[in-house]
Formats: sequence, C-alpha cells, structure tokens
Amino acid sequence: MSKRLPLSHRWQLLKQAVAPQLAQMWPGITLIGLVALARLLGLLQPLEWTALDNLMRWRAPEAPEPRVLIVGITEADIRRVGRYPIPDRELAALLRRLQQYQPRAIGLDLVRDLVVEPGHRELVEAFRANQNLLAVERTFADRSGAVVKPPPSLPPERVCLADVYLDADGHLRRILLGAWTARGYQFSLSLCLAAQYLEREQIFLENGTRDLSAIRFGAVELPRALPNSGGYVRAAGDENQTLLNFRSGRQPFRVVSLTEIEQGRVEPGWIRDRIVIIGVTAPSVQDTVNTAAIAGVNPGQAYGVEIHAHAASQILSAVLDRRPLLRDWSEGWEYLWLVGWGLVGIGLSQGIASPLKLLLALGLAGAGLGVASYGALLVGWWLPVVPALLALVLNGTLFASFYRYDQSLKSQIAASQLGMQERQQVIDHTFDAIHNGPLQTLAQMLKAAQAQEAAPNTWFAKLKHLDEELRAVYEAVGKEVATHSQSLYLGSNLAIDLAAPVDKLLSQAYRNALARDLPCFKTLEVKVYQFEPLRNCVLSFEQKRGLYRFLEEALCNVGKHATGVTCLRVIGAQEQGWYRLRVMDNGAGLPPQTQAGVATAQRIGTQQAENLAQQLGGRFRRAPQPPQGTLCELSWPVSRAWRWRPSRWW
Repeated sequence: MSKRLPLSHRWQLLKQAVAPQLAQMWPGITLIGLVALARLLGLLQPLEWTALDNLMRWRAPEAPEPRVLIVGITEADIRRVGRYPIPDRELAALLRRLQQYQPRAIGLDLVRDLVVEPGHRELVEAFRANQNLLAVERTFADRSGAVVKPPPSLPPERVCLADVYLDADGHLRRILLGAWTARGYQFSLSLCLAAQYLEREQIFLENGTRDLSAIRFGAVELPRALPNSGGYVRAAGDENQTLLNFRSGRQPFRVVSLTEIEQGRVEPGWIRDRIVIIGVTAPSVQDTVNTAAIAGVNPGQAYGVEIHAHAASQILSAVLDRRPLLRDWSEGWEYLWLVGWGLVGIGLSQGIASPLKLLLALGLAGAGLGVASYGALLVGWWLPVVPALLALVLNGTLFASFYRYDQSLKSQIAASQLGMQERQQVIDHTFDAIHNGPLQTLAQMLKAAQAQEAAPNTWFAKLKHLDEELRAVYEAVGKEVATHSQSLYLGSNLAIDLAAPVDKLLSQAYRNALARDLPCFKTLEVKVYQFEPLRNCVLSFEQKRGLYRFLEEALCNVGKHATGVTCLRVIGAQEQGWYRLRVMDNGAGLPPQTQAGVATAQRIGTQQAENLAQQLGGRFRRAPQPPQGTLCELSWPVSRAWRWRPSRWW
C-alpha cells in the first residue's frame, strides 16, 4: 500500500497544476479588474441607475394602496378658483370637510409661508382644529440660496421636511427620512405621516438595533442608503435616507380633486382612518420630480405629492404587510458577485470553440443574470447587474478573441517546430534501435573475439544475424516515424502496443529480453520478476517507449556482462508516491582488462537512462551490490505525471 503524500507535497502539486491555468487566464482577470476599477471610479453609476429603474418598472402591477389618499389640486380646480396659490379660505374649507371624515393623518404638501387672502383667519382656525395635520418646510437651499418656511401659525412639532435628494442624472431614487436642521433633528413628511398612522397600531418610532443610526418600527428597521450603497459611488447627502421602493402599477394610489371633496363626491371610507396627502397635480405649477422607476400617465415624472405617498406607503407596507424594503449587499459580496460572473465568461470562452455557440451561451448566461437580478429585486435586494454583465460579456468576447489568437500563435510556433521534432525523433528512434539491437550483437562478437572462442562458422552466423537486425531497424523506425504509431516496432513482424498498461509493457520487455541468445543468461538458476500496476500516473507513449528500452538495455547488460550470474530479480513497485523499477543480479561483471572495450556502450546506455529519468522528473542510479552483483534502478514520482486539463471541467 502506498502512503498518502505529505500536505506540503500536495500543495506543491496543486500549485504546479493551477499556475499554468492562472497564467493563461490573466487577460480575463485583467478585464475583471478593469470593470471593478470602473465601478470604483463611479463610471458605471449611471448605467446601474438605469438598470434599477428598468427592473422596477418591469415589475407586475400592485393593488392600489388603500391606506393613502391623494387630494390633488388640478388645473380644473385652479380655473374654478381663479388663481394660484388658492386662497386661504378654500384651503380652510378643504381641511374642515376632510376632518368630518376623521382621517388618521393629513399631510399638507403646499407652500404656505405667506398669507393668501381672503380667509387667512379661517385657515389659522383650521390649523388649530386639525391636530392630526402636518405641514412642510424645505431647509435645503436651492441654487439661489432660497428656502421654504413653514406656515407661521403651525406649531414646530407639526412641521416636517419636504426636501429630496436628486441623483446626478436628475432622478429621484432615495427618500429623506430625517436630518439635522436649525431647529434640531426633524423628520420627513412621509415618515411623520407613517409614524402617526402606526401609533394607532401601537407601533412606535424607535432607533435601530442592527444599525443604531437607523429608524425602526417594531421589528422592521429601515435600511439606510449610504454613499456607496448599491450602484452609488460617493453619493451626496449624509442625512438619514433610504432607497425608495416605488409602488408599481399605473394607478398606485386613489386620487381625488379639491372640487370632488368640496362637493362631497367621495366615499367616506376612502378617507376615514386613512392618510390624506394634499398637493398640487396641475402641470402648470410644475411641482414634479423626475423618476424613471414608475410607469405613470406621464412616464419619467411624478408629482411631489405622489412621491410622499410612495414613501409613506413603503413604510406602512413594510411594517404591516412585510413588503420588502430595498437593501444592498456589502461591497465585498458585490465584488465577489462581479468576479464570479467574470469567471463564467472566461470558462465559456475557453470551453466553447464555436463562435455561434459561444454567443448563444453568453446570451443564456446574460439572461440568467438578468433573471437573477430581477428576482432579487422582487425580494428587496439591489444587485450590481451592470458590472457583472460587463465582466461576463467582455470575458466572453474579448477574452475569447485573445484566447483564440494565443492558441493560433502557439499552433504556428508548434507547427514550425514540428519538423525539427520529427527529425529529432527519427534520430532518437534510430539510435535506440541500433543501440539495443545491432550494437549489442557487435559487443557480443567483440567479447568473443577477445576470448578467441568463436569458430569461423559462428562468425558467419553472427554476421548474418547482424544483417537481419540492421534491416529490421530500418523497417521498424520507418513505421514508427512515418505513421506516428502507438506501437513500438521491434522487427518486421513484432510490435509492442504502447497503449497497454505499464506493468504489461514491462512484462513483455522482460520476456523479450530474456529470450535473446546472450551468454550470461545461460548460467541463470533463479529468475524473479514482478511488476505492480502503475496507479495515479498517466505516461505518454514516448515515456512508455523509453521505459521499455530502459528495461531492455538493463537486462541485456546482465546477459552480456554479468559473468557467473545465477540469480536475477526484476521488480517494479510503487512506494511512498514513487514508482521504482529495479534490475538486480549477483554476477561478477567484466574483468578489468575487458572493460575498456565496452565503456563507450555503457556510457550511451547510462545517458539514455538519465534522459528518461529527467523526462519523468525522477532519478537513475547504477551501483554495485555487495558482496557481488549490480543494481540498476529507475524511479520517478507518480503524482508529477498528472496534469490538470481544462477539458475535464468544461
């Protein structure tokens, strides 16, 4: 049983396997880094805003919000009254009529810092009588430095903020919840209306628990929109804001006019126990905000009173109906999401060769990304879809082009080197075949000549055998090189299948070598051989050919030079992550006076074995075996032959 590799060794093997793949992926990783950098610099911010608007506009329509009623002052109301701003008397009459229906809260989204006679005294009395009335002021100065003051007759605790923050493209996506002003910390109109409504439900406004600076109603905490939330990069505004999850549909709220209220043409149930927000819905007054997230009668714009209704409804629906609020991932998760889709693009470009199939796969992956982002938005998560889509598409197109160019360049280089490699293979194969065949015969003849023991008829037989071997070398090398065969040709009719397992190949080399007519084999009494299967190792045909030639050479050396050998042991075994192939004999070897004649042949065989060991990443050694004999050993780490192939994964 082989022992498990040490952790350090396995780590080195993993690095050796992964490093080439990472080197090949560096253009794609660079593209991912460029997309991440563009996002960090805010270059993708407008695209992310547009993607968010489109995803929100594509949502299925929701039922109208029953808890909020908008009273709009229309163009028809202004023509009936005869001027704008409408007189204080008209506004006082509206408040008295609404109060008869007992709403929970009334929000007055009108500028009322100046007296508009006639009827100012009546309006002051209406303010005093309607304790659930909330009015607005604007504390953020415009370009001219102007602000909007609250009605002077209204107590400060009933004055709320009507300020909004617009993004750089002029659209509204965040709603103000609270801010520090000259009078202390004040809440927005939408938050005050929602808080007043929820007090009847015994749900009160508190500080957050996960975020102490956030606002909480019961178990629902309103997530703050920070400068880098979602697709924002260094967004303006340090006040307490939250992303506005607009209510979808063309008619998210019931809207009635000033005239309809005064003439009593409304259902009492529309007002009783509801939030009523009074504002202008006349285009001539231009109290509008740009937004592309809702599909209204006039797409791209919404009246200010509608924005307050959306914000108040968002809070009520989150607390009472568990409607999701818009949240965002932490920046770490967002960039991990980006990298993940970039790697998908790299994988597709490497794994799909056909341009048409690649475009189809990229289309399907992009559609999957869009569906995932849309589904996440439905449950309240704003994911960075634009950077992820850019990383996917760029790596699927530009990286694919680079990868194809790189592969083409490598193919051209390989083709230019192929001729040299083939010529070198011819030389190597011819050399090996001559060394292990005719040269062995010549060495045997030289040894016999030195001993002066060969008769003339024996010389003739050996020369005839040498002629046959040379002709066989010519035919075998020609077949191997010309056909790029997976076989090792040993003669006209003998071929070794290199696709066979290593242990079978070594067994065949052992049998073929011992079948040769070599003098020292005649004294053998004990022959032991065993070849264990090679596990966790993949060898090329050239490496298998080298192993066959190595064992053949080692055994022929025993047959030629191991004088008086009686015991031969040939063992191939896997030990501690290495495969060791040993040839051990107990022969006396050559006498000193005869070693010079075969020194050159031995050096050639040693060089062959050392080259093979280098290819396998292993070692070769030849050493004497006390008290008599020789050890010839080739060993290599079986794990190094493993290589990671992308085709296994794509």
